[in-house]
Amino acid sequence: MSSAFGDMGNLLKQAQKMQRDLERAREELKAARIEGTAGGGAVRVESDGDGQILGVKIQPGILAGADAGLIEDLVLAAARDAFTKVTALREDRLSKVSGGLNLPGLF
Repeated sequence: MSSAFGDMGNLLKQAQKMQRDLERAREELKAARIEGTAGGGAVRVESDGDGQILGVKIQPGILAGADAGLIEDLVLAAARDAFTKVTALREDRLSKVSGGLNLPGLF
């Protein structure tokens, strides 16, 4: 019977460690800065690891003579690139915390 309690204690310690690791990963993601680009770097979108857009930079040369539709498409493409990178980063961090287990809702 004492073996069962020992196993429960180990499970509790593992769960507590996973919780601490998860909190650390969340903080790292919040502090992470990811850049999405489009048009060969003509448009750059900066995001944090939570997927919040922090800034947009457009090279001045692209504005001269370009139509608004092209610039809008480039900004959208850069934002999607940033989101794809954020998603990959989050999945990587989640995998490290969960030991490869798919645990929905952790992030």
